[in-house]
Amino acid sequence: MKPVKVEERRATAFDGTDLAYHVVGEGPPILLANGLGGSWRAFKHQISYFGDRHRFISWDYRGLYRSGPPVDRGALRIEDQVRDAITILDAEGVESAVVFGWSMGVQLSLELFRVAQGRLQAMVLMNGVAGRPYESVLGIPAMQHIVPPILRGARTMPSLVEAVTRRMVSWPETVSWAKRLGLASKTLDDDLFRELAGSFEDLDMEIYLHTLELLGDHDAWDVLEDVDIPTLIVAGDRDAMTPRRASEAMVRRIPGAELMVVPGGTHYVAVEYPELVNLRVEKFFRERGVVGQSGEPR
Repeated sequence: MKPVKVEERRATAFDGTDLAYHVVGEGPPILLANGLGGSWRAFKHQISYFGDRHRFISWDYRGLYRSGPPVDRGALRIEDQVRDAITILDAEGVESAVVFGWSMGVQLSLELFRVAQGRLQAMVLMNGVAGRPYESVLGIPAMQHIVPPILRGARTMPSLVEAVTRRMVSWPETVSWAKRLGLASKTLDDDLFRELAGSFEDLDMEIYLHTLELLGDHDAWDVLEDVDIPTLIVAGDRDAMTPRRASEAMVRRIPGAELMVVPGGTHYVAVEYPELVNLRVEKFFRERGVVGQSGEPR
């Protein structure tokens, strides 16, 4: 993987929230809608592969990583995050971009299409669902009624959650146990995963948990039949959080959507099988007329 040198910039959101965003690469823009548990670093392999042809733009969700918290600490809905995405596009003078969404970023991408569909050229949606994600966890719909109360309870003791999180991410065997338990593939990029896990140490856990809780209320399934831009959906056949059948249901509803299922992939296919994912995305770009740096379809 080639070195990635990212420039941090700042913008002010609709409600005055101070947003950190990051830019790297040259060419037509790709907006990165990250998972809640990661920053632009989760897309390092994609940035390294496509960075000579595309400009990647990412931002830290409000109250997390390098972005400041909103004055209203309840302003953490997907709809608020989408308004931040538009702020970032405007700050960079981007009229239209491809969006890569991972996990929570899948819901965010679809909501962005709902409110600003003219700003999106194509979507690559990885390891996510269109909405109500807790109905899909472990393939048990009843989890929709179990997960939110657990998150609300955890929010009442953020110091304890932060302490446990720090202990877990600093434990040398965390990655090994994730693989043994089937939460990650044996091909996972260990160093990158440790980098992502280490960034959890400084998170505001109350904001993180509240964002995670509100994520469960969002639903964009009604948007899918209106999607009229090229869409590639990437799934792992061992993803317990967003199972393959949820991706298949999305593909059936989005006109002309394509599906890539990665055998052995979990919730982290972009860092487990990066070469496979990158080549499939490149094929999608070429066949669906997504332009590269030269302005010609690749």
